[in-house]
Amino acid sequence: MPSNKSAIHCPGPVNRRSFMQIGALSMGALAGAGVPTNLARLLAAQAAAPTTDKDFSVILLWAGGGPSHLETFDMKPDAPVEYRGQFKPIKTNVPGIEITELLPNLAKMADKFSIVRSLFHNRNEHSGGTARLLSGYASVASDPFQSEFPTIGSVVAKHLEDQVRDLPLYVGNSVFYGGGPGYLGPAHVPFMFNGDPASPSFKVGNLSLTPEAATQLHKRQQLLNGFDTLRREIDRTQTMSTLDKFNQRALEMLTSTKTREAFDLSKEPDSVRNAYGRTTGGQSLLLARRLVESGVRFVQLQAHFPVDKKSGLVGATNWDDHSVNANIFEAYKDRMPQFDIVVPAFLNDLDARGLDRNVLFIFCGEFGRTPKISNKAPYGPGRDHWCRAMSIFLAGGGMKMGQVIGATNSRGEDPAERVMNSNCLLSTIYKRFGIDTTKSYPDKTGRPTQILTDGSPIEELL
Repeated sequence: MPSNKSAIHCPGPVNRRSFMQIGALSMGALAGAGVPTNLARLLAAQAAAPTTDKDFSVILLWAGGGPSHLETFDMKPDAPVEYRGQFKPIKTNVPGIEITELLPNLAKMADKFSIVRSLFHNRNEHSGGTARLLSGYASVASDPFQSEFPTIGSVVAKHLEDQVRDLPLYVGNSVFYGGGPGYLGPAHVPFMFNGDPASPSFKVGNLSLTPEAATQLHKRQQLLNGFDTLRREIDRTQTMSTLDKFNQRALEMLTSTKTREAFDLSKEPDSVRNAYGRTTGGQSLLLARRLVESGVRFVQLQAHFPVDKKSGLVGATNWDDHSVNANIFEAYKDRMPQFDIVVPAFLNDLDARGLDRNVLFIFCGEFGRTPKISNKAPYGPGRDHWCRAMSIFLAGGGMKMGQVIGATNSRGEDPAERVMNSNCLLSTIYKRFGIDTTKSYPDKTGRPTQILTDGSPIEELL
């Protein structure tokens, strides 16, 4: 059941700037002081994972705060008025699949996506819900700032680290409130990029190094290597030689043409950039496509679709539509037309490039919203946190598209058909990566802990 606290003001997920100020590893932190020492240690800590499917990647578009299933992909037009909301469902190009009237472009291409309507978990607070959904474990703390267990991007980075040398495996534009590497440690946080990809001056830290600056970086590294000669001579454990290898990999990542070009949106034709929309949300998703096409394996993005001030207090990356934060219907009138430009352009782009076979796109948040609408000051209609039901939007990944899996009851309160713990989503993704979820890692107390203890792959997708 929803927490009794859901009716009070809820600030929602921490924004990217605040999180990074607290300590997320940005590019500047990794490459500080001229030599990428921290990045080298991060790489050195990722030393012995098995190889898996080298073609599969994930782009997770995260609606932090929790998107409403009843305003998007699980409409309930026959429910009482206090449940069904203002919007009507429309038919799609796949018979039997209906989605919100706010997404007419997406409705024309339902054969390219699937919707899972019957997932649930048991945590109703933002950070706890994020940790539960993305790690597969309920955190001990009630409101963990970072997950106590590794979330999926960190697990993927741990397992696939030996497959890419001159690109980060795991990239994000924001650390999820309640996400994190858990006991896998800071070696498995996402490579963070700053700035707005829609800006003409967008660059990513030292990835924009000039050839002269790259030469100087190598010279500084050579100088430090000289200072370390004596330590290397007496190093009996070969720790220094191992670190040398990863220092070199760090330099390759920071100065490689491949890395710089992956982040260089100017390489894209204007026709493609315009199709995505010259917005932060559109250009961020285009950048994600460039990254996975270059070899990045997991990209996490905040779903950046701004709302007008008249719609409420919610920010561009916050979908936390309580009555005290927003008028949920006005907010969706602002957000979804943007979504309906960006996501169809992205799906068409994947299809045209043949990337739909190996790039899985996921849109979701930490939970759904309460089926019953609240009407409180100052904004009126809103919905609160609801972990008992949610909709997951998926496309590509070589999976079976053009279907709806599962169903909720007549009011959207609980799964009624094909009931699935949210771990089933994680299990599906791990299976596609070729990752054995029974594999264990020691937690912070040294106790072996499996990647997942339950949840079966969603066979309808595979």
